[in-house]
Amino acid sequence: MKFIPITASAGITGFESPATDYLQLPLSLDSLLIEHPSATFIGKADGNSMQGVGIFSGDILIVDRHITAKESDIIVANLNGEFICKILDIANRSLVSANPQHKTIPINEADQFTIEGVVIRSIRCHRPSQLLAANI
Repeated sequence: MKFIPITASAGITGFESPATDYLQLPLSLDSLLIEHPSATFIGKADGNSMQGVGIFSGDILIVDRHITAKESDIIVANLNGEFICKILDIANRSLVSANPQHKTIPINEADQFTIEGVVIRSIRCHRPSQLLAANI
């Protein structure tokens, strides 16, 4: 992969050619974004309940099952058969949205609840991708 440093600031009208200076890196995006490949899956965010932490509808979520979830982690969970992405509140046994328009969800004894993994990265796609539409 070639790393091309591009900087931009407010009011600029252009930037130097990205080809003038670049570093050759022996890395792929996989190795930069995924720490535990065999325990990682990718999902797609749906809805606006996590906007307060920068996760918007359509964003790609990289979820690591190897990591043990801890207080205030952003997780993907299966709650009563539905996959949801929320902030884990262990102390209050609840799942918290990052948007005040959405209520906190208590986890009751009768609920079927499993943590599927910890969201370690989110990626915003600024242009639709046929590759992602077909696979996620």
